[in-house]
Amino acid sequence: MNDPTARLLEKADRAIAAAESSLRDGHVEAAASRAYYAMFYAAEALLNERGFRFRRHGGVHAAFGEHFVKTGRFDAKFHRWLLAAFSKRITADYGVDAELTSTEVAEMIEQAKEFLATVRDSLHNDRHGSGDAG
Repeated sequence: MNDPTARLLEKADRAIAAAESSLRDGHVEAAASRAYYAMFYAAEALLNERGFRFRRHGGVHAAFGEHFVKTGRFDAKFHRWLLAAFSKRITADYGVDAELTSTEVAEMIEQAKEFLATVRDSLHNDRHGSGDAG
């Protein structure tokens, strides 16, 4: 695993910790944003390991779908979670009348944890010569 990939995974870990802390403190919007970014950084790590770099979120979303979901390496639920989390992050960060519940954000955090764990498993398996994730 290259150094930028490892740093992205560490960043994803910190984003999950921040999401959990924010949710505990009643900051639902901040928690939603951090949960999304945990998934985003994990997807970036996978793509980075294959030499892909993107400037926009949409590029990461599309490439993750193309290179990891359409190929069957990852279950399609991970792509759905990433896109749904992005939508909720936009609502949380920019919506004035946004109403995200702590329950739905707690679910996002659990999805982010599973997303990151699956990415780590995939990267580990790639290094040791075995198969699919998810």
